[in-house]
Amino acid sequence: MRPTGERTLAGHMAALGRKVFTSRELAAVSGRSGSVVSQGLAFLARQGQAVKIGHGLWAAGAGLPGQYEVVPYLLPKQRVYVSFTSALHLHGVVGQIPQVVTLASTSHSRALATRAGNFVLHHLAPGMFRGFEWDAGRGFPLASPEKALVDCLYISAFRKKRFSYFPELDLSGLDRKKAAGWAAFVKNPMARAHVLKRLAELRRP
Repeated sequence: MRPTGERTLAGHMAALGRKVFTSRELAAVSGRSGSVVSQGLAFLARQGQAVKIGHGLWAAGAGLPGQYEVVPYLLPKQRVYVSFTSALHLHGVVGQIPQVVTLASTSHSRALATRAGNFVLHHLAPGMFRGFEWDAGRGFPLASPEKALVDCLYISAFRKKRFSYFPELDLSGLDRKKAAGWAAFVKNPMARAHVLKRLAELRRP
């Protein structure tokens, strides 16, 4: 039996004007309950008009979105930005393509798996949650190359095996004064010393 209102739900989905959305968003704009929206989306998925990416996360159409398209909607109640090796790769500082998308968050560190790809969240102290801007061309918040590098070194101060090596590293376009400036936001003295030491080591030929 066809769920009632699925055509209206598809219309609301199209009105959002983007491929990725949450079921909570769709419930809000359609004025329908969460259970009705879930049933409608399940029907639309069987018709090839929607695809479930993860818990409460959907995409319009039958195809999966790109991994980075998911970032702004991955954790609707938390702020995240693309940083660490993912940002360094996007800026051309690290040549090797990361296997997962690395995100900075003030929440606890964890891995997130979706049908569009895998993500790893790394916890930053609130004072370190800066140095990023919305990249209009790519459609997600992205750290500057200097801040992404400092984010990596900050994490390595607490987890020695994390970001201890950078494959195919090219620092020729990196502003070292800016990187040192971001290191000043590390409040933990031992961690700050570690970051500055690693920056100095990376400066060597």
